[in-house]
Amino acid sequence: MSDTNDSASMTPDSTPEKPLLVVDDLKTYFPIRSGLLQRVTSHFKAVDGVSFHIKPGETLGLVGESGCGKTTIGRTILRLQPHSGGRVIFDGHDVFAASGQELQRLRRDMQIVFQDPAGSLNPRMRIAAIVGEPLVIHGMVSSKAELRERVENILVRCGMPKAAADRYPHEFSGGQRQRIGIARALALEPKFIVCDEPTSALDVSIQAQVINLLMDLQEEFQLSYLFISHDMAVIQHVCERIAVMYKGKIVEEGTRDEIIDNPQHRYTQSLLSAVPEPDPHRKIERIVFEGGAT
Repeated sequence: MSDTNDSASMTPDSTPEKPLLVVDDLKTYFPIRSGLLQRVTSHFKAVDGVSFHIKPGETLGLVGESGCGKTTIGRTILRLQPHSGGRVIFDGHDVFAASGQELQRLRRDMQIVFQDPAGSLNPRMRIAAIVGEPLVIHGMVSSKAELRERVENILVRCGMPKAAADRYPHEFSGGQRQRIGIARALALEPKFIVCDEPTSALDVSIQAQVINLLMDLQEEFQLSYLFISHDMAVIQHVCERIAVMYKGKIVEEGTRDEIIDNPQHRYTQSLLSAVPEPDPHRKIERIVFEGGAT
C-alpha cells in the first residue's frame, strides 16, 4: 500500500506537500556480547531498514506488538538512541549530521511524550521547574515573571490548574501527570512530537481525555505526530496514516481506510481481529499470525 497518490498529500494548487519528517532506511542495532571478555558476537536488529515520512499537521500511527522496535524508532529519530544506519531529515535538516546550535534548534522543534508519566517526571522538582526548564535552557524567557506566566498558561491549556505549578509529581494522578508531560513537550512550541504510547499506562476512562487533548492541541498548533501504540483501536481513532511494524520492519503502510478496511498483510489482519467488538451479537474471527516479516 502506498499513499503517494493520496489526494490529501496535495495542496489546492495540486503541488505535492513537502514532508516535515523523512525517515530513510533507518537502522538501529544493539550489540550482543558473549564469552568471558564480553566481546560483541552479533547484533539485535531492533530497527532494520525502516522508511516513512510525515507531512506538516499529520499524524502517522506506528503500531505493532511490544518489542517490535516502535519506541526505538521514536528515540532514534530524536537522537536519544544512537543509530546504526540510514538518514532522518527534519524540515530540510539532516538530524544525524547536526551539531551545536543547529542541533539545539532541531531539539526545540522535536519533542516527545513518554509512555510512563510517573517515570518521566523528576520527583524532586516542582511542576513549575519541570515545565519551565526547557524554556530556560533554550533562552525563551527573559524574566522569572515571564517564565511563571508561560508555565501557568501551558498548564491551563493542557487541562491543569495554575496552582499545579507549585506541587510535585507524586501529588497527581496518572492522567494528570501525563497532561504535565504533554505541557512540558508543548512548552517549546515544537513542530513535531513523538507520542510514545501516551495512554497505555492510564486507566481506560482517562485515555480518551488524553487522546482528545492531543488532537485538540494538534489542530490548534498545527503539530505533526508520530503516534506509537500497540492498540489498533487507538491508532484507528487518532491517525490519518498507519504503518504496521513487525520484528524491526514496517510490513504494511497506507491510509487509515486502506489499512482498516483492506489489510493486506496477515499480521495487520491479526492486529485488527484483536480489537474488541462492542456489539455482543457480532462475532469476529480471531486471526493468529505465525511467520516471518514478509
